[in-house]
Amino acid sequence: MATYRRLLGAQVRSQASYRASFAIDVASNALAPLIDIVTIVAVFQVTRSLGGFTAPEVLTMFGLTATSFTLADLAVGNIERLRTYIRIGLLDAILVRPLSVLGQLLALDFTIRRISRVAVALAVLAGGLVTADIPWTPARVLLIVVAPFAGALFFGAVFVATATVAFWWIESGEFANGFTYGGKEFSSYPVTVYNGTFRWLFGYTLGFAFAGYYPAVALLGRPDPLGAPPWVAWGTPVVALAAAVVAAAIWRTGIRHYRSTGS
Repeated sequence: MATYRRLLGAQVRSQASYRASFAIDVASNALAPLIDIVTIVAVFQVTRSLGGFTAPEVLTMFGLTATSFTLADLAVGNIERLRTYIRIGLLDAILVRPLSVLGQLLALDFTIRRISRVAVALAVLAGGLVTADIPWTPARVLLIVVAPFAGALFFGAVFVATATVAFWWIESGEFANGFTYGGKEFSSYPVTVYNGTFRWLFGYTLGFAFAGYYPAVALLGRPDPLGAPPWVAWGTPVVALAAAVVAAAIWRTGIRHYRSTGS
């Protein structure tokens, strides 16, 4: 752990060495979630509900998803560069070091400026919780603490699993983005707005409904319009752990498959 702390410390110091540039980067990274919020505001200019949910309820759902995704993006989002490391041969050097390959990759290009995205997402979540008039109970307080971290684990697993495809298909960036960023967009809105096949594929088979929709349903204290039993709304940690196990298996398989590009 001391080695990883030094690697991360070096990354943070190098990124913050030019303060004006760093401040601009931090501010510009905050724009991404703000643009998504504008989309929600625009939608509710023409309708009072979306998929059976009001604006504060959708904002809560969006805030949960955004917080989970930005935490995962901050921690493991740079794994998207795996295909570049494979192409230029950098992964070969990483493999011979006596440290975890995944741990080195995550520390190698840690991007601290993404912290502003987390801050904006938390602010949106707080705004949604305040305006949604949630009937707070000890169980809901526990859920609002656990759900964002469980969601971050879930999205982190998606980042790792989809990036691992680069071991077989180097130019797999758009494929991975379809599940990472596409999954984030899917999770930002009620799954009731999607048709049956699409909902079952992304929401339940891949588990994205548990990133924002079901934790929000539990927090809001309302029944699922799709008829799922109440306990399903508390399943996010279980789904996240299952996703992490699957991602770890895919990662180990990819490492064993790697034969170098000869760079």
